[in-house]
Amino acid sequence: MKPTLVLVGRPNVGKSTLFNRLTKSRAALVHDLPGLTRDRHYGHGRVGDKPFLVVDTGGFEPVADTGILAEMAKQTLQAVDEGDVIIFLVDGRTGLAPQDKIIAERLRRTGRPLFLAVNKAEGMARDSVVAEFHELGLGEPVAISGAHGEGVRELIELALAPFPAEPEEAAEDHPKIAIVGRPNVGKSTLVNTLVGEERVIAFDEPGTTRDSIFVDFERNGRKYTLIDTAGVRRKGRVTEAVEKFSVIKTLQAIEDANVAVLVLDAQQDVADQDAHIAGFIQEAGRALVVAVNKWDAVDSYRREQVKREIALKLGFLDYAKFHFISALHGSGVGDLLKSVNEAYAAAMAKLPTPKLTRVLQEAVAKHAPAKTGLFRPKPRYAHQGGSNPPIIVIHGNALEHMADSYRRYLENTFREAFKLQGTPLRVEFKANVNPYEGKKPKPLTEKEAKRAHRQRIRRRKIFSK
Repeated sequence: MKPTLVLVGRPNVGKSTLFNRLTKSRAALVHDLPGLTRDRHYGHGRVGDKPFLVVDTGGFEPVADTGILAEMAKQTLQAVDEGDVIIFLVDGRTGLAPQDKIIAERLRRTGRPLFLAVNKAEGMARDSVVAEFHELGLGEPVAISGAHGEGVRELIELALAPFPAEPEEAAEDHPKIAIVGRPNVGKSTLVNTLVGEERVIAFDEPGTTRDSIFVDFERNGRKYTLIDTAGVRRKGRVTEAVEKFSVIKTLQAIEDANVAVLVLDAQQDVADQDAHIAGFIQEAGRALVVAVNKWDAVDSYRREQVKREIALKLGFLDYAKFHFISALHGSGVGDLLKSVNEAYAAAMAKLPTPKLTRVLQEAVAKHAPAKTGLFRPKPRYAHQGGSNPPIIVIHGNALEHMADSYRRYLENTFREAFKLQGTPLRVEFKANVNPYEGKKPKPLTEKEAKRAHRQRIRRRKIFSK
């Protein structure tokens, strides 16, 4: 089993920067703003032949009793309980802070192996930058630079020394599910309900989640990765630079996922922004399930009103399943996960060429494409061109003249024939090319010209008799 390294420290000491370097990614949002990371953020790393899990945590405020800081501290302590090794980061440029002493005392009581890393030490004399941190009594401090990589490998090799080497594992193929929607619709609550623990901070304040948080969990013997994302506001309301980065991370999470769960709030009107998010999911070609949350908090009149708004503004999502749930109490969440499994299976389906061609020929026989000017498109055969979303490539003559309405007709026909519920479907046309079209004949050689001349003379003699 891979050892778990947990990065702990007060706000803005460079935990997310070090996390990105260890995972060789840009998964954690980094900005010169204290308290940017709020939830536990997991990633995979490897040093030599030793793989490991690394956990980025929010800025640790051990004396906070209420509010978002207390929730962040709770998340950090949960990560410490799960970890095999704790890496306590301090800031070498600001020096030893009173808060560092409190954190050091809390971490010492956990009994976990503990390493002290003095970050932001680039360009500084190592002996002088670590000198004052001996006061914490946590052993020999290690000077590192998370931004530049100095001393990082030595630190991780030291932390992993007691653990055995492991061979590289093959990449696992399991559904990645992005939970998306506007702020404060219950995305983090839904993640916690699916996982069965308070894995991410669910707080009654819009914008609590700032980063995209990846959560691995298992249900009924099947593995999943959930991606909790920041709420996406209308462009005109996004003012902070951090929030702009959060929106970008959300859109990237949709691209990285196999299935997106669009969360709506039954207590609010279905907004144009909900339709915009759904449109982006569709353009990205991701399978989709819609969860209308807080259904238990509205009366029957409001429920009918919500259903009418969905039909009016989200009618283009006719291929997706809608679920009316309560993420807080868990009602309807089980059926939601079943639909996610179905959508994932549809998005990754393998479509055999003979059956695709048969369905195409039956569709054309039932309803032939309309003639455009002098041309009538003639589809001949079809094959699969990709997955997630399924892409069906149709070959034939004059297909560049195919009407968009006929493309939609074929999409619906293939969806019904292969039961592709929950995923968009793309039909592409590839017209056969005439190899002689637009080509000039090659000039005859002198020998060929003389032979052609003799043949013309011979034909004239034959027809003149």
